[in-house]
Amino acid sequence: AAVFIAVRPDGSACGYVEAGARSIADGCSTSPVGYVEAWYVDPDVRREGYGRALLEAAEAWAVEQGYREMASDALLENEVSHQAHKRSGYVEVDRVITYRKSLPERR
Repeated sequence: AAVFIAVRPDGSACGYVEAGARSIADGCSTSPVGYVEAWYVDPDVRREGYGRALLEAAEAWAVEQGYREMASDALLENEVSHQAHKRSGYVEVDRVITYRKSLPERR
């Protein structure tokens, strides 16, 4: 895995991306693939190129690892992330709702 940090001209951090690998990812035909595990940019600097630069760093890392595809995900209600992904060349391949259930403690 790799983490890249975006820095404002004043030297303060304003975003990051964590890149990793997964053996499978929805919509991908190769294995393993690079995966954007986390991606965040402070609201005050969004749409200034920091997010795209972070993704490009993660993608370059994935290419160096020999991966041929990069995948990512976003919560269904996170429209800001959806638009940022699309502007960066990512294509939506699926929508998923996940479930969980608490189980009783083992006796």
